[in-house]
Amino acid sequence: MKSRKIGIIGGSGLYKMEGFEKTKWNKVKTAWGQPSDDVMIATYKGIDVFFIPRHSRGHKINPSNINFRANIDALKQLGVTDIISVSAVGSLKEELSPGTFVIVNQFIDRTFLRNKTFFDQEIVAHVSMAKPTSEGLGKCCEAALKKLNINYQMGGTYVVMEGPQFSTLAESNLYRSWKADVIGMTNMPEAKLAREAEIRYCTVAMVTDYDCWHSEHDEVDVAMVIKTLQKNAANAQNMVKEVIKTFKDFSVDKDPANKCLDTSIITDPKLRTKKTIKKLQYIAGRVLKK
Repeated sequence: MKSRKIGIIGGSGLYKMEGFEKTKWNKVKTAWGQPSDDVMIATYKGIDVFFIPRHSRGHKINPSNINFRANIDALKQLGVTDIISVSAVGSLKEELSPGTFVIVNQFIDRTFLRNKTFFDQEIVAHVSMAKPTSEGLGKCCEAALKKLNINYQMGGTYVVMEGPQFSTLAESNLYRSWKADVIGMTNMPEAKLAREAEIRYCTVAMVTDYDCWHSEHDEVDVAMVIKTLQKNAANAQNMVKEVIKTFKDFSVDKDPANKCLDTSIITDPKLRTKKTIKKLQYIAGRVLKK
């Protein structure tokens, strides 16, 4: 297995990382357009770290307008092999109170306005999403949260809605009937694109509110979310620092992202043009060059 490099995608409330060294914000050009922001390249305890704020610094990008493909391609260009994605979410269960972190292992994708694949022209690939997150990275995040004494749940289903509006009461109750755990607006198609790029991926969801189903929280507003976000962001930064120090200690030898394109591309090699191969050079160059 090639040398591992860790990338962090910061969600609402996590727009920069404190306490890193040799920090520099770098522009990365991609075939898919501009990423959400420059990529922060830094070191922590001698380990290289690559960070991108999903909504841009200052929270300028609507969830539906995030260029997920450019974000993943930029991290892939920089050699990132493992992604920890931090996301603010609403809770769909009483026991998941605001401030709780959920290490997500399943998704329900309800988005409909987004580009969801790198393989949308000429070359077709079908990657498996049965297990959409990395078990090894999940265990690493769990160990970090335990060490920091942060309240968390290991495993959970994340419903990804389009937004930017919050749910109706009927929608919220529907998702609860599905036994989902949390709801947010950003981790799809991010997880799908990370899989297509053969990058191991883990979501840590930070609960900010109870969504609108809860009798004592029938309306979700930004002020309520921001109050919890500030506390969550500090905990998230501490968790990320622990993960950076230890992620290589957790095995990912059997991760579903590893070389998943070997069995995913269905298009006849003779029909692939140089133009498309060039566009996919960072995402799928390993297999397209064969």
